[in-house]
Amino acid sequence: MKTTRHTTYNLNYHIVWLPKYRNSVLVNEVADRVRTILHEIADNKGVEILDLTVQSDHVHLFVSSPPKNEPALLANWFKGISSRKYNHRYADYDGEKIGWARGYYAGTAGHVSSETVENYIQQHKEGDS
Repeated sequence: MKTTRHTTYNLNYHIVWLPKYRNSVLVNEVADRVRTILHEIADNKGVEILDLTVQSDHVHLFVSSPPKNEPALLANWFKGISSRKYNHRYADYDGEKIGWARGYYAGTAGHVSSETVENYIQQHKEGDS
């Protein structure tokens, strides 16, 4: 359980999104950079990343967040800020821009089922370190 000034909560969200056209662009340095940026966003927004997998054609993010942040806001933060930061930092460096598809998946997990989500993400990692 986590607490804020007036709330005790256990809210965990599994969010999945894709690059535009589901291109397999999230590999090697690009994947590492995206991971770093997603952790920066979480730190900035006061959210905890419980697990994260960046696969070549999609991202799995398992995050714990206070109740004031609804899932749509979290998805918008992670998708919008990450693409802006990535494109600002690296587009000139390697010419590759990151763009995300419009939709995303969001699911919730409580205390009991959070292990199931973490196991699922761990099983789907592709050589992720």
